[in-house]
Amino acid sequence: MDRIWKEMHDAAEAVLRPVRISEYVTAGEVSAAVLSKSGKIYTGVCIDTCSTLGICAERNAIFNMITNGEYEIDKLLCIPPNEGKGAPCGACRELMVQLMPENYKDIEIMLDYNSGKVTTLGKLTPEWWIDYD
Repeated sequence: MDRIWKEMHDAAEAVLRPVRISEYVTAGEVSAAVLSKSGKIYTGVCIDTCSTLGICAERNAIFNMITNGEYEIDKLLCIPPNEGKGAPCGACRELMVQLMPENYKDIEIMLDYNSGKVTTLGKLTPEWWIDYD
């Protein structure tokens, strides 16, 4: 596995701190790291609320990247509670597609850190409403 995946995992693990903020809000049960095209790693955590106002860790990391003036994703890694296995939800995929409509298919996504299983957003999202192919 490439060294960068370990760096991303370490960065995501560093912000993985489950906390109950109030009786309505929890955070940090899932964390994510995004590698921008410039090579910088951005992190985010999930924020869950009882009224669907929350946000996934992946989108939070992407918004962190955008807040810092970057707009292109190279790689994405998430640490979900189910032993580090999982793919981005539809909302996260939709954001990445709309953010990079002409080359979203090239974004690499870690599906299972322990086994090193990586795929691309193009394989997860082969036909999308915004496709240019």
